[in-house]
Amino acid sequence: MALYRTERLIVRRFIERDAAAFLDYMSDPRVNCFLEEKLSNMPEALTEIKKKSKDSSQFAVCRKEDGILIGHLFAMEEGDTYNVGWNFNTKIEGRGYATEAAHGLFDYLFHRKNARRIYCYVEDYNIRSQQLCKRLGMRQEGLFLEYISFTSNDDETPRYENTLQFALLKKEWT
Repeated sequence: MALYRTERLIVRRFIERDAAAFLDYMSDPRVNCFLEEKLSNMPEALTEIKKKSKDSSQFAVCRKEDGILIGHLFAMEEGDTYNVGWNFNTKIEGRGYATEAAHGLFDYLFHRKNARRIYCYVEDYNIRSQQLCKRLGMRQEGLFLEYISFTSNDDETPRYENTLQFALLKKEWT
């Protein structure tokens, strides 16, 4: 059952048949914040899909034309505020799917979940996500220098990420 639909996408809970497509893009995450979710094989993908299918903060993004999973979104509730994020298969980049899915998520959160505020964190090197935030009308609220570490340097010391915060209020959403 769809949580919401857009012109080209269906956004729903995860189901077991998503495992192969999920493994395809999570076997080599481009952004360090997803490294802890990196998958190596189908059993791992099935286990993770089963967990995500029970998690109301996780959203599977599928094309209407074929029902194939192309990415996912998350929205973690913090009262009337949501921390959001996204991860899409790099093989489908440049077609506007992430913008379309995230725009639908914002509509869903502001109008069906009565969110007052939506925010997200984006690494300073993740230009695509920064551009997506701007397309969605989000404003940069801050830059956290050496905020968090998801991986290590060659010498095994933590590699700290410079992280931007973007946000949008319901009254700013058009």
